[in-house]
Amino acid sequence: MYAFVAPGQGSQTPGMLAAWLRDPGHAGRLRRWSEAADVDLVHLGTKASAAEIARTENTQPLLVAAGLLAHEALATFAGPAEPSVAAPGPAGTAPGSAVVAAGHSVGELTAAVYAGALAPADAVRLAAVRGRAMAAACAETSTSMAAVVGGDEPEVLGRIGELGLYAATFNGPGQIVAAGAVEDLDRLAAEPPPGATVKRLPVAGAFHTPYMESARRTVAAAAARTPFLRPTGALLSNADGRIVSDPDDLRTRLVEQLVGPVRWDLCLDTLGRLAPDATVCLPPARTLAAILRRQLPELTAVSANGPRDLATVRKRLDAVRERIGAMPEQSAPVRERLDAAGSRTAPATAPEEGRAHARL
Repeated sequence: MYAFVAPGQGSQTPGMLAAWLRDPGHAGRLRRWSEAADVDLVHLGTKASAAEIARTENTQPLLVAAGLLAHEALATFAGPAEPSVAAPGPAGTAPGSAVVAAGHSVGELTAAVYAGALAPADAVRLAAVRGRAMAAACAETSTSMAAVVGGDEPEVLGRIGELGLYAATFNGPGQIVAAGAVEDLDRLAAEPPPGATVKRLPVAGAFHTPYMESARRTVAAAAARTPFLRPTGALLSNADGRIVSDPDDLRTRLVEQLVGPVRWDLCLDTLGRLAPDATVCLPPARTLAAILRRQLPELTAVSANGPRDLATVRKRLDAVRERIGAMPEQSAPVRERLDAAGSRTAPATAPEEGRAHARL
């Protein structure tokens, strides 16, 4: 079993696509995606400044495109030749592949492609719609986000709710991102929860909170026109870390993600339960690779930051594939891991403690 994980906003760097565009095939692909998404990805990935690619409407399609430039080179590892280890089942059960895919926030669109649920051009187009809609929503009210590191989680959530803020992202133990009105974030920074530190993030909006409701409606309309397929791989949902195998359920979750918290902690929990033989961190890989090393050190992770890394990644995945093919008896344990993770019940809804628990 092998996994692909895709990063979210904040991992972008200037010139991040330059090396990919030396290949005419990649360059042509990026131009087609630019046309589909109505955004100049070639410029954004090569010549744009850090400030320009930090703008939400630019960051999101750029990140998805970066992760998908590696897709064709790695797609054989999610293709028909992959031995089936579990028959497709209803939503929440494991699909028929030993491929696991997960993405942080907008990276979930990238992951959907690797799981076989979405076409690359559609993923980039939806990311562009999403980015523009979220940027517009940011302009409606003065909001932002702040990372709360450390402290006791119930106390952290209590303080966030007390100030009228939302817990927008759970990145792992002791790492919660709060979002809401700028003045309330200032109060949080001035009086943080016991044992915690607060770091303001350079974000001009309260992502993954009800402040994004207008963006949710826009993305819902675009998603309704987009074909989604039943995933052939195990696609982990940001909503609760569960495996999603129903196309309509996936579409709904991707839309609702805009106004609900990203439970990356639960995605990591499921990934740890699945224990893939190799985990590929898709470009730009630095941030997620660091998180994996810190929180799941037992996993074998390999980064695919650029085209030069693909040979190493393919070699690692080939070794896993050969091992699976040479030992068909291993299919049963893989199936059991997938089924065990897929059948997890959704976490019980926590008692509401202020607005921090909204949509948890």
